[in-house]
Amino acid sequence: MRMRRKKHLDERLEACDDVIISMYSEDRNFKTFDDKKNYLDTTEIFGNDNPLYLEIGCGKGSFATELALKNPGINILAVEKISNVIVEAAERARETGVKNLKFLLGPAEYLPRFIENKSISRIYLNFSCPYPKKRYASHRLTHSGFLEIYKKLMADGAEIHQKTDNAHFFEFSIEQFSQSGFKLKNVTFDLHGSGFEGNILTEYERRFLSEGCKIYRLVAYL
Repeated sequence: MRMRRKKHLDERLEACDDVIISMYSEDRNFKTFDDKKNYLDTTEIFGNDNPLYLEIGCGKGSFATELALKNPGINILAVEKISNVIVEAAERARETGVKNLKFLLGPAEYLPRFIENKSISRIYLNFSCPYPKKRYASHRLTHSGFLEIYKKLMADGAEIHQKTDNAHFFEFSIEQFSQSGFKLKNVTFDLHGSGFEGNILTEYERRFLSEGCKIYRLVAYL
């Protein structure tokens, strides 16, 4: 079922053009897209050279906004490919007045064109779509194809932080990380029963917790 287009979407997106950067272009071929670099000047965008974090699949932006507010010494790029969703995230961020958060509109496959290699200090994958059918495995954000993209973007010492409520997806992710040369730490099959401190809840996480679901988490690094 397709999401119904939000009322006045174009006007709302235009009103948020100071915090939304579009990654779309006429060339939708991911293979050739990577050859046409258009790196973002994040120093100009944020006005500083603070460490750069990336959240892929930011949804309505509650995690990215709270992360930015709690960590003014880092810059955050939050990626979302659905206009209907990113507009709410951008509006939320603008209401708070947060300055160290911008949004990238487009799919993760486009990131190599806009993000310079070895520039990202941390990547967040929060409750990514698990695409449960095997034939869609390559769409999962922890599939080896995406992990190769992240490898190029990650600075020395960078980490990937993943959270999900889906046990099968989590097991798949562990396998893919390991096969792609990543090491794992802080792996937990029950985040909220582990005593972990400093967790920032996402919209999905709040819902899953209310339904009694366990939350799985890991940190991957090279």
